[in-house]
This record gives sequence, C-alpha cells and structure tokens, in this order.
Amino acid sequence: MELPRIVRDIPYWFFRMRRRFATALVGAAACVLLAHVVLGANGIAVYLKKRDENKQLNHQIQTLQDQNSKLEKNIDSLKHDPQAIEKEARTQLKYVKPGEIVYTLPEDKTKQSATQTAQNDKKTDGAAVPPAKK
Repeated sequence: MELPRIVRDIPYWFFRMRRRFATALVGAAACVLLAHVVLGANGIAVYLKKRDENKQLNHQIQTLQDQNSKLEKNIDSLKHDPQAIEKEARTQLKYVKPGEIVYTLPEDKTKQSATQTAQNDKKTDGAAVPPAKK
C-alpha cells in the first residue's frame, strides 16, 4: 500500500521551506522582543516618564536650594546686622523709637469702601448715588 504523492512529499516540502520558516520565526521573535522593549515594565515609555519626573524633581531641588540659601542669608543678617534686626522688630512686633507716632489705618474698611465706590460708579456711570434705605 503506497501513500499518495501529496502525503509522501510533505517531508520534502518542509525541508525546502525550512529557511522561510526560520525567517518567519526570527521575525516573530524580533516583534515580541520589540514589544517588550517598548511596552515592558522597564520599557521606553516608562523610561521617558521617569526622565521627565527626574527633570521636574531636579528643578524643584534647585528651587528649594535657592530658597534655602536666601533663608540662610536672612538668618545670618538677623544674627549680625543691627539694621535688619530693627527692620524686623518694626514690621513684625510694631516697635517704635521714643518720640515716634505711628498711624495705622483699618485696611478692611478702606478696601471695602473703595470697592463699593467703584461698583457704584459702574452702575450709575459716575453719577452720585443716594444711600440705600434699610
């Protein structure tokens, strides 16, 4: 009993096509490797995100170092400079020299009245407005 020719030629066909199969297999492996490099846990997308985060953190570090150096200069001036000490005492503690008179204006009322005046001027195009009755 002899096998049909198609069945008999299958091993020879695989033998002749081995290079094409090998090329296809290597191409598929390359595609899988490329996908892993780009999309993997340590892939290029993650690398780019981490690089941007690193730039932001370095900028933040530089800003904080600049701020720290300014504060250190301020501390040094408060320890050794009498004019800086006097300035801070006058602004924060409201100290005055003997014989000086300090005038303070209520900030909230002046801001409100200026705002209300501006709003009333807009409503009436600058004409005088009688006070509202309560």
